[in-house]
Amino acid sequence: MKNILLFGAGKSATFLIDYLLANAPRQKWHITVADNDLMLIKSKIGKSYYATPAAIDVKDQAVRQQLIQETDLVISLLPPALHIIIAKDCLHFSKNLLTASYIDPEIRKLQKDIQKAGLLFMYEMGLDPGIDHMSAMKLIHSIEKKGGQISSFKSYCGGLISPESNDNPWQYKISWNARNIVLAGSSGATYKEKGKTKEIEYAQLFDQSKTVQVPGLGKLAYYPNRDSLSYIDVYNLGNIPTFMRATLRYPDFCEGWNALVKLGLTDDSKKHPTDNVTYFKWASQNIKVDKQLSNEENVAQFLGVSSKSKLVRQLKYLGILNGELINLGEQSNAVVLQHVLEDRLKMEPADKDMIVMLHEIEFERRNMSTRLHSYMIVQGEDNLRTAMAKTVGLPLGIMAKLLLSGSLQLTGLQVPVMPEVYNPVLRELEEYDIRFEESFE
Repeated sequence: MKNILLFGAGKSATFLIDYLLANAPRQKWHITVADNDLMLIKSKIGKSYYATPAAIDVKDQAVRQQLIQETDLVISLLPPALHIIIAKDCLHFSKNLLTASYIDPEIRKLQKDIQKAGLLFMYEMGLDPGIDHMSAMKLIHSIEKKGGQISSFKSYCGGLISPESNDNPWQYKISWNARNIVLAGSSGATYKEKGKTKEIEYAQLFDQSKTVQVPGLGKLAYYPNRDSLSYIDVYNLGNIPTFMRATLRYPDFCEGWNALVKLGLTDDSKKHPTDNVTYFKWASQNIKVDKQLSNEENVAQFLGVSSKSKLVRQLKYLGILNGELINLGEQSNAVVLQHVLEDRLKMEPADKDMIVMLHEIEFERRNMSTRLHSYMIVQGEDNLRTAMAKTVGLPLGIMAKLLLSGSLQLTGLQVPVMPEVYNPVLRELEEYDIRFEESFE
């Protein structure tokens, strides 16, 4: 019997837990799910004979280390800042670790120790990062094998709302961690275009005029991810002139988000008192308010739009132009905004989300220029079994199976860019309708 320990039973864990439990009888696994919310764990594992709930505070070292010591493999779906304590324990007790989160500077420091211990810490093994790396590397390796010279690589991915559930002026609902949505892009973005390094500041990032065409969906807006450049070496693309990774949204979302940034409502740097403060007072903290004008007119004037505009409708929809009191104590603007979004843009039980991923690769082979489009669209089932949970969780589950079956001889701190990982994982994902369509120009 092999033991798997999963930290985190939140939004992204649903499909992963289903996958592990479905495979447990045949693979002889037992799964322990650790989270601080016992009811949440029980709602995900049901009455399965192959699962044990562990309601713990992950910061409780003794309890956490006891669980890690007794397992064969650790999977972490905790918030990114908490991965490092799990990683250090895994190193201490010689356990392999899988997570969907980015490699950060903290884990980088352990790189040599992980390699020396002969362990595998597979990071970025979810959707984005994860499926994006695997599908991109499969294309890149295939083009290079046939003698193609790649000159441009652009990759886009977005967690969106499915067209049939798209019923608010933001064209957006939250299918994952709301804090990540609020802080997205706050450090600006760096990418490469036609040989030049481009740096975009936060205030300019959400320009909704940058769009791409996606078959069957039409025009989607995109904004570049924080640091595309670090992946040029990961993808082994050396001196490529154009390289960008970006996030997809419906155009209306980018326009609305631009307004929130201008109003200063995404700022996380300082706290303000919110007790007995109205939402409008909070939303207009950077505006010179004219008492002769309505709340809508004041905000519209500041943003340079009509008070009947779509932008003002979006802000009204969030309820931030009214006289209701916030009463959340001392909080940063970003925390207040997160509270607003979780209330106003939440997914209802029957809502469906949608994941869209698109790669555009330009290459030359035998003096012929070719552009390759490869795209994936995945629909969720409802607000629990979301496309986001499916595409984040299943790669981790499949990777766990590869590792525990002994069919993978890989060690060190890694991301999934090697054929021995991406081939079996992408193949099995197709069984779950997670597949790419390709076209060439």
